[in-house]
This record gives sequence, C-alpha cells and structure tokens, in this order.
Amino acid sequence: MLIPLADVPRWYAERKPKNTVAVSHGDDAITWEQLESNANRRARAFAERGVKPGDFVAIGLPNSNAFYETTFAVWKCGATPTSLSWRLPRGEASAVLEILKPALVVGGEADWNAPNRLPADFSPQGFSDAPIANPVSRYWKAMTSGGSTGRPKVILDHGPAVIETSLSPGLEIQVGTSLLNPGPLYHNAPFILSHYALFGGGRVTGMVKFDAEETLRLIENNRVQWVNFVPTMMHRIWALPENVRNGYDLSSLKTVFHMAAPMPPWLKERWIEWLGPERVWELYGGTERQGACVINGVEWLAHKGSVGKIGETARLRIIGEDGHDVAPGETGEIYFLPNEGAGTTYHYLGAEPKRRPDGWESLGDIGRLDAEGYLYLGDRLADMVLRGGANIYPAEVEAAVSEHPGVRSCVVVGLPDSEFGQRVHAILELAGRADAQDVADGMGAFLSDRLSRYKHPESFEVVTASPRDDSGKVRRTLLRDERADWLKQGRDFRIMPARVRSTAD
Repeated sequence: MLIPLADVPRWYAERKPKNTVAVSHGDDAITWEQLESNANRRARAFAERGVKPGDFVAIGLPNSNAFYETTFAVWKCGATPTSLSWRLPRGEASAVLEILKPALVVGGEADWNAPNRLPADFSPQGFSDAPIANPVSRYWKAMTSGGSTGRPKVILDHGPAVIETSLSPGLEIQVGTSLLNPGPLYHNAPFILSHYALFGGGRVTGMVKFDAEETLRLIENNRVQWVNFVPTMMHRIWALPENVRNGYDLSSLKTVFHMAAPMPPWLKERWIEWLGPERVWELYGGTERQGACVINGVEWLAHKGSVGKIGETARLRIIGEDGHDVAPGETGEIYFLPNEGAGTTYHYLGAEPKRRPDGWESLGDIGRLDAEGYLYLGDRLADMVLRGGANIYPAEVEAAVSEHPGVRSCVVVGLPDSEFGQRVHAILELAGRADAQDVADGMGAFLSDRLSRYKHPESFEVVTASPRDDSGKVRRTLLRDERADWLKQGRDFRIMPARVRSTAD
C-alpha cells in the first residue's frame, strides 16, 4: 500500500505489537507509538514557528532518536528535510542556508545566525500528539554536498515523500530488517538507508559515534541483519585484535554494504574471507541518482576491483578526452543517463550539473569497463596527481599505504614540485603507538612490491585526527590547496622528504 512518509510511524504503531522498538541509540530507545506521538508534537511546534507545506527545514542534530522524530515531523508538515552537520562552521553553514532558505533550522550552532531556529535540546511541550493531515511533500529529501571543490550545493531529490509498505525498500533491505547505522546522518547514505529500514517497519540501532568494537557488540546484542560501512570503518574493525574481532556472534548479519569511498582491494578480500562473499556488497553512485552500480562479493571475486554493472534504471558510458566513447579496457570519464531522461531524478540548488548537450551527466569520476560491462574506478579528474607526465591516482596509493599496520588512515594529495610538476604527499593518521619515524623510514620497502616506484609518496605528514570525516569522505581539494598555500608562504608544516614529524610537534 502506498502511504505518505508522514504516516509511517502510525502505520506500524497500529500493526506491530505494543511497545515494539523503532529506534535506539545506546540505552535510549523509542517505540513506534512514541515515534508517532513525538513527531506529531514536533510537527505542531514547527508549524507554530511558520513551517508550511512545500518549505525546507534544516536539521543540525547529531545521531539520536530526536533526529528521526524531527524528520518525520518535517514530513508531517508537508515540508522537505535537509540534514546538516551540527558542527558546521559559521561561514559554511551560512553559505548553505543562503542557498536553501529554510523556513526553520532545528539544532546547529547558535552562531549560524539562522533567522528562525530551535535549539538542539528543544522539547515540544504543550502540543497535541494527535494525527496530522497535510499535503505530501513533493521532494522527500534535500541533501547538501561540497563535492571536491568545497563549494556548497543542495541536491533536491525528485522522489515524493511516499512509500510502498509492502515492497522491499531496496539494497537487500527487506521489510522488517534490523539495521545498524554507524554513520553520521548528515551524509546521504546513512540518512537514506536508516530511513529505508523504518519505512519497511524494521528497527534502527543507531550509533552516536562510530566505535569498532561497539559495532560488533551491537550486531550481536540486537541481532542486526544489515549494516552499511565506509572503508575507513571496515579498516578499523579489521585492525582490532583477532580474538576481539572473532569474539562476537555475527551470525544474524546477512548483508554488509560499503560505499561512499574507494575500498582497498586487500581489505575487501579480508572481509570476504571473514564473512563470506555472499554477505559483502558494494554500491557506486551519487546522491543525484543518475545511475548506480552494485556488486556482491561473489561477483567481485571474479572481477576483482570492480564496483559492478550499471543497474536497470539508467545507462552508463565511458567518454574519452576527444568526446567519444572509449573501447573496453580504456580509461575515460564516467557518464550516467537515467532511463527517464536527464534531470528526472534531482536538481541542484546553488550549482549546475556537469551535463553534456545529449543529457549525459558526470560526477567527475574516471574509470573503465571490461568486456562484460563491469566498471572499475580511478579517481576524480580533479584529484589526480600529474607527476612528470604520469597520472597517479590517489585512491591507489592510499589503498597501498593504508595496508601498513602502522597506518590507521591515509589521504594522498599532489603538491607543487619544480622538477616534476607535482609530487605525491601522504597525510597519515597513525595506528595505536606506531612510531612516525619508523613508519616513514619503512614505507619505501613496504610499498616496493605493491606500487611502482614513481607512485610512492615523496613526503609525509602525520596528523593527530583523521583526515577523513566520520563517513570516510575527504575534502582532498581543500587539503591540497591549503598545503600548497603553506608552501608559498614558506610555512613549516612538518613536511620531510625522507623523515617525518608530526603536525602536532
């Protein structure tokens, strides 16, 4: 049955056993009845603050039960939710809000200077929890992105705020699935996937912040069936002592998806060996939904390094620098076209798509197709390091460097070089008590049978916090440009070609 997203909590509250948990974060859990009542109260409070059908509401809340109460409240207002990191600096938040022009901001920082804002700890006291009837929002979500440039834009999804309750929401999420969400809800994948589980009447076990061992404990305790990770999370789980990693019962787990960032092949092989190929899945695509590729572990073992084939809803082609399709095995820019035509799945606020006259669109990534139509990714064109005329793909170098037991996370950028044009620079977060000097001095030997010599990092920098965010994403352009400016200024930011010191020194 097709119902508005606004009615999902009531639909399941009326059909599931009383006091069935819908969402939990730590010891804080809410039932379907509570989700319905609390969302109704919030919706009335939002309406009192001026939210009307067709408006946008910006949500700047950390992962919490209140986050889901707020999204359903927004849909009950007939409005569209936009999720923002509650930690956005004032300038970045202001840029997004100027584009979005929301009727209300819930949460976020006080210095965002939003004209109409409710604090993060807002509690809707004195409002009725009776059901609400409003027009269905034309757009079910609007997510923000800085892309590789850092310039904000809003991606308005053209899907209406309705759901078919009898069908699987997709991506192996079945009706009634128990799902673990370890990622921040201001990113598209965690937002979509955790809500998909609720749309299907499942249970969402949320994490306020990712922790490797806690993830395994929650899977065991809540009999989690489905989880989506980014490779950084999978790396941290794999880095746990073997007796810890294997000390939890993961038999309930049917599906592990990963997406949003390149997956090092060595790490994927380890997870496939650990859980079995039928449980490990990967998706490649954009928030814009022009097209997506999906592959499971069984297929991946036969096409190692691939992100799968294009799905049934779109077409894919690889276009070379001359504007023509390249042959299988040759590299070019990846373009998508939805079956229903260009611009049918989304439109931007604050930006223009990279769209050819014939409607095909690019996300800026490069790749190649094999003879069977499986896609293999390179990097974003803007992220490539051009060293002495040779193209070096940061993701390839990062995958090799991150395999080092002393490295917890790695980001590679190209820095100006008077001889070669650019040189490969690695920004490292070290694992445990790894010694920075030992890691740097031993990296050449470690990479000798993993990467061609010209791809080896020529300088290192150690940072005390991950250069990637909680969702595994990295603003590579920002990191590169920041360091290039430092070089121009003659600033010492602890780059050493043969030796390495920490930026915290």
